[in-house]
Amino acid sequence: MPATSVIGLQWGDEAKGKVVDLLTEKHDIVVRYQGGNNAGHTVKFDGKTYKLSLLPTGILQSHVKSVIAPGVVVNPHAVLKELDGLAAGGQDCSGRLMISDRAHVICPWHLLEEAALEKSRGAAAIGTTMRGIGTCYRDKVGRSHAIRVGDLINRDAFASKVCEIVRFKQIILNSLNPDGEQMNADAIIADYAAAADRIRPMVADSTNYLLDALDNGKWLLFEGAQGSLLDVDHGTFPYVTSSNSSGCGIHSGSGVPEREIKKMIGVVKAYTTRVGGGPFPSELDNEIGQRIRIAGNEFGTVTGRPRRCGWLDAVATRYGARISGVDSIAIALLDVLSGFDELFICEAYDIDGRVTRDFPSRCEDLAAAKPVLRRVPGWQEDITGITKFADLPASAQQYVNDVKKLVGKPVELVSVGPDRSQTIRM
Repeated sequence: MPATSVIGLQWGDEAKGKVVDLLTEKHDIVVRYQGGNNAGHTVKFDGKTYKLSLLPTGILQSHVKSVIAPGVVVNPHAVLKELDGLAAGGQDCSGRLMISDRAHVICPWHLLEEAALEKSRGAAAIGTTMRGIGTCYRDKVGRSHAIRVGDLINRDAFASKVCEIVRFKQIILNSLNPDGEQMNADAIIADYAAAADRIRPMVADSTNYLLDALDNGKWLLFEGAQGSLLDVDHGTFPYVTSSNSSGCGIHSGSGVPEREIKKMIGVVKAYTTRVGGGPFPSELDNEIGQRIRIAGNEFGTVTGRPRRCGWLDAVATRYGARISGVDSIAIALLDVLSGFDELFICEAYDIDGRVTRDFPSRCEDLAAAKPVLRRVPGWQEDITGITKFADLPASAQQYVNDVKKLVGKPVELVSVGPDRSQTIRM
């Protein structure tokens, strides 16, 4: 399999990092192709826990080249902060990283704009991570006020663009927040110039690099961020991220043709979580949801925000699997459900009296959906040490098989704990 992808099938936070980490040792290059430092991956490596946001999970493997591709929006300070954090933990990874010169740069005005826009929306706020991701993507599409990494490392080009953009953006910011911060173009130029000097050796044309790697028989692993239901085109708009976070984004974000990807693995939690606003039919806003949250440590890797928790939504997960075109699924965090007398899976929606297994395109219809629940017996046993499917409690096996049937894809992996060894291969 010269190219493999790992895609989240829910609203993100599916524990993709562990699956990527398991696969990385068999690949030469790991590619992050969309999103920014709003994504979060927790990886255990050599007995230590690392929390990554912008860097690909594969950065911890010495034999792997990690690539931040054109579809990612890059905050250079965030890159350096993560690299410095890894170095402090004994992992000097800067020589393993390549940043595309086509990737767009998050600048101070993006964070200020996002904060002002979210505040102006009041109760209708989307619930962004306030990292300037969406506003950077907006400038990328708008073209007029966009800065790419290739511009950043060219001091004259960067300075010229910053001076022009700051004048324009300050007018907008003043109208949104007359008492807000006033930007200083010279200070921004100096601040980013220092960051540019450090990342300059890592910057290259990643598109040609990846295409050449495929021609030379290298094995590529594509690491998705967020989840399929947050895809800007196919997710629960407007409560989505600003990029194509489903499998649809791989080609546009990396420059690698989709026909080169021979295997796509979708990752799904054994339950469902969501961060921020937006409808969530199977949400458990009660003591059961809180129990799942505590057992699964469901707090954002990037923001620390508590995640909303609920029963597994097989309707949404099936939709995520279909739009991303996955070949198989990995079920994560099955161990979190140990100790329940009974479990439920949302197998359909009741929308105004009409029962359907199709995921609605309008958020208003999803908000009106009532979950049609399938009861599954729970189990009391601790399953964190089990490595064979046949050794799982009978009810846990039934749960996995029900997920397989409802999502419509074979199960390849079942994770029963955070460590690599806590994995059942099917």
